[in-house]
Amino acid sequence: MENTTEGKWDSLPVKLHDSIMQTLDELGFTHMTPVQSACIPLFMRNKDVAAEAVTGSGKTLAFVIPIIEILLKREDKLKKMQVGALIVTPTRELALQISEVMGQFLKKFPQFRQILLIGGSNPIEDVEKFKEQGANILIATPGRLEDMFRRKADGLDLTLSVKHLEVLVLDEADRLLDMGFEASLNVILGYLPKQRRTGLFSATQTQELEKLVRAGLRNPVRITVKEKGVAASCMQKTPARLCNYYIVSNTHILVFQVFCVQSLKSGVLVCTDVMARGIDIPEVHWVLQYDPPSSASAFVHRCGRTARIGNQGNALVFLLPMEESYVTFLSINQKCPLEQMAPVSDVVDVLPKVKALALADRAMFDRGMRAFVSTIQAYAKHECSLIFRVKDLDFVALARGFALLRMPRMPELKGKNFPEFEEMAIDTDSIRYKDKQREKLRQKLLIELKMKREERAAAPKRHNDKNKAWSKQKNRKERRRKTAAKRNRDEGSDMDDEDMKELLKDTRLLKRLKKGQISEEDFEEQLTGGQKNQRKTAGPSEDPHSSAGEDV
Repeated sequence: MENTTEGKWDSLPVKLHDSIMQTLDELGFTHMTPVQSACIPLFMRNKDVAAEAVTGSGKTLAFVIPIIEILLKREDKLKKMQVGALIVTPTRELALQISEVMGQFLKKFPQFRQILLIGGSNPIEDVEKFKEQGANILIATPGRLEDMFRRKADGLDLTLSVKHLEVLVLDEADRLLDMGFEASLNVILGYLPKQRRTGLFSATQTQELEKLVRAGLRNPVRITVKEKGVAASCMQKTPARLCNYYIVSNTHILVFQVFCVQSLKSGVLVCTDVMARGIDIPEVHWVLQYDPPSSASAFVHRCGRTARIGNQGNALVFLLPMEESYVTFLSINQKCPLEQMAPVSDVVDVLPKVKALALADRAMFDRGMRAFVSTIQAYAKHECSLIFRVKDLDFVALARGFALLRMPRMPELKGKNFPEFEEMAIDTDSIRYKDKQREKLRQKLLIELKMKREERAAAPKRHNDKNKAWSKQKNRKERRRKTAAKRNRDEGSDMDDEDMKELLKDTRLLKRLKKGQISEEDFEEQLTGGQKNQRKTAGPSEDPHSSAGEDV
C-alpha cells in the first residue's frame, strides 16, 4: 500500500464512536497517519492485519481505536472476568505507554477495564488484582502473560477468561522475536481461541516474522506504509522528515555525559537501548548516538525517537575514522542514508572539569571507569565486527576522553602497557563518595578486603604435587574424578573450563595406565610435567575478580 494522503478522522470509510472522536480532538489528533487510515477500517471489517511502518508512524492508535470499536459492537457485553482484547508487547516501557494511551480513551467507556501484566512486580499481586477488579483488556509482556496462564492453583483461570477474546495485537512483533520470545508467543497462542481478529505491527520484516504471521494470522491483509516520494524498490526505513547525520571524529573529543551535575535550561535524556523502540516522547528534536548500536536495525529505531508522526527531527552518530564504512553498510542494509556533518571546531575542553569532579566524588570516578569498560566491551560484541574492532581502538585517547584517573583492569587490556597515558599521582582508594552512607559502606568493605588478604598471606602454602608419592597423586586424582562425576549426575557441574580440561586429561592418562599403554614412570612424568608447564605459562597469580570495579 502506498502512502495515502493524511485525512481527518471523519473521512474514514467506517464511522467512529462519538466519544472516540471527542477524545481524539481533546488529545489534539486532528488528522490520521497513513498506517491509521489503512488499518482501522480493515480491523473493523473483521480482517487480520500485518502492518509494516516506519517507527513513529502512529501504530498505537491504529489498534487502540479498533479494539474499543470492536468491543462496543459485541452483542453480549463482556463480564468482569471476560477478556475481549489482548495486546502483547516486548518491554515494560512499551506496555506502560500503550496502557496510558488506552486509558485516555477508556475514560469515556467506564464499562471496560484494562489491566497491565508486566515483569518487575509480584505476580501474586497481579493475580489478586485481576481477581478483585477483573479486566476486559489485557496489556502484557510475554513472560508475565505466560506465567499468568499457569496460575490456576492461585485462583486465576486465565484460559477461561480469554475464551471470549475478540482481538489479539502483537506490537513491535519483530522485536518480540529479536528478544527471544518466540517460545512464549507459541505457548500464548495455544491458549487463545482461533476465532479472533489479529493485528501484527512491526517496523521491519524478517523471515522469522513471516513464520509468526503464518502461525497466528488467517489470510491477513498486508500493509506496508512507505514514506512519500520513496520508490518501492528502495524503501527508506526512517521518517522522511528526519535529517540523519554522522560525524567522523577522534576518540579524545568524545566525553561521557556529566549532565547529572549540570543545570540545563532544556532537557537532555541520557538512555540505553531500552528506550530505542516504541517509546513516544514529545518534542524530541535531536537524537545523539555516542556509539553505534550492536545491531543495525536498532540504529533505525534509535533515530525514530525524533521526527515522529510527521514532525521534523535530527539524528547524529559519532564514528571514528576507521568506521566510516558503516555509513555505506547502513545505506544498503537498512535503507538508511546518512549525511556527513563537519566536526565542530571550537570544542570546549571540559576534561579538567570532569577530572576535578572525579577527584571530588567517587561516584563520578566510578561512572567514568564503567563507561570506558562498557565502550570497549560493546566493540568486542558488535554485530559488525569487521567494522568495529577492538584492536583499532586507541585505548589511551579513549581513556583521556573519559577523563580517567587511571587505566582500569579488564581482560581486553591485559598484558598491554600505556606509557603515553599519564595516571594521576593519587591513590584512587582515597577518593571518597560524597554520599556519606555509601562511603561508610565502602570503608567497611575495604576493612573486610584487607582482612581477607592478610588471612591469605598468613595461610600455610600448599605443597607441590610433584613432591608427593605417585600413589598419593593417583588417589587424589581418582577421588577428584569420582567427586566431579557424582556432582555432574546429581547437580550439574560448576567447574570452569580449565578445571574440566585438566580433569579429562588426567582421566585419559589414568585409563592408559590401567590398560598398560604407558608405564607408571610415563604416567608420573606426564602428570607432573603438565602441571609444571601450566605453572610456567600461567604467569604471576592475579585476582580473578579484577576489573574496572575492583576499587571499593
